Amino acid sequence: MYLTDRSAPSAAGAEPGRGRAFGPKVAPVVLVLGTVSLITDISSEMVTAVLPLYLVSQVGFSPLGFGTLDGVYNGAGALVQLTGGHLADRVRNHKLMAGLGYGLSALCKPLLLLASGLGTLGTVLALDRTGKGLRTAPRDAMISLSTPPQNQGRSFGVHRAMDTTGAMLGPLVAFLILRAAADGYDAVFGVSACVAALGLLVLVLFVPGRRHDTRSNEAGAPDGGRPVRVREALALLRIPRLRALAGCAALLGLTTVSDAFVYLLVQRRVGIGEEWFPLLPLGTAAVFLLLAVPAGALADRIGRRTVFLAGHAGLLTAYALLLWAPDTSALPCLVLALHGTFYAATDGVLPAALAGIVPEQLRASGLALVGTSQALARFSCSLGFGAAWTAWGDGPALAGAAAGLLCCAAVAGMVLRPTGGTR
Repeated sequence: MYLTDRSAPSAAGAEPGRGRAFGPKVAPVVLVLGTVSLITDISSEMVTAVLPLYLVSQVGFSPLGFGTLDGVYNGAGALVQLTGGHLADRVRNHKLMAGLGYGLSALCKPLLLLASGLGTLGTVLALDRTGKGLRTAPRDAMISLSTPPQNQGRSFGVHRAMDTTGAMLGPLVAFLILRAAADGYDAVFGVSACVAALGLLVLVLFVPGRRHDTRSNEAGAPDGGRPVRVREALALLRIPRLRALAGCAALLGLTTVSDAFVYLLVQRRVGIGEEWFPLLPLGTAAVFLLLAVPAGALADRIGRRTVFLAGHAGLLTAYALLLWAPDTSALPCLVLALHGTFYAATDGVLPAALAGIVPEQLRASGLALVGTSQALARFSCSLGFGAAWTAWGDGPALAGAAAGLLCCAAVAGMVLRPTGGTR
């Protein structure tokens, strides 16, 4: 019932101006936010595509050092997601908090030109992820509040598809810059800063900035226009469905190897040249782009639990291929296809599952609670995987992650099992 609760109110009672989404249509605000994410992801994925190789081959980081920095990169935002979500609900202005997050990330891009050591790089990347943490919950809340509950999966799928278009273009731009520029890495970081500023400009000019009204409901949310208090946001954990969802997201995150490590594993298994490394994320992004909307619509129709767990089964298969499949030219394509399928089946489905669980006036806080649990778990996974790789090698480290994912997925399947006739 947890990921499959689709007993949401009918769209017929949706508020005027909320951007109704009947059938394949989505609200205008979803399309604008998708455009902002597309531009911003070009900027961020330009950096993400070259960062692993830059740190390992140019700066000389060990797998443990890179795992530490990658954990900071992916986990720092988790420490501020709750703050961003709560403040967005408190001031009832999600655009303001999202804009602050996008702005902070844009400011960090040129600072990469000045950073070189572990400390300075860690600080800059932590600030960049802080910006991501501030913006994620308010942005997803705007999407959720603009969409009828029965179409949440589709709307998040459309947004993630547009976001992933940027994720595809970012590595391609980085690849072209590295081939054309004499000082390639600095050029990548400089162009990334300019693109991030453009995304912030689109947000400021075109995303509606109205405040969201609060109203009471059966979940015991605050009434009237008074500010949301911290204890009211934390009280969301008393909701059994949300508590189970956050717990399972964290459990599965503990065995989800970061994208950067996946690409490094693919590169080492097949012997891909360094100049081609920035193109590996394109494989994941292409599949994500193709499947994000169909996976979201399928989750709306057959139940989010089924699609969510199927995505993790695809990731487990990718781990198995990296461990035991022969070193053929088809191996990178298969692994990246499964990697993209995993994201298509989980990234938008998880926030969509909260639509019928969290009251509107606490929507950003609820999204932040679940997102934080997942991000902190993935932070721990990056640290643990980097340490295991350094101590035992990449094969045993990945085998341990695969065994853990199998066990965690089995537990999540039991916790999230449908009840009361739901699927």
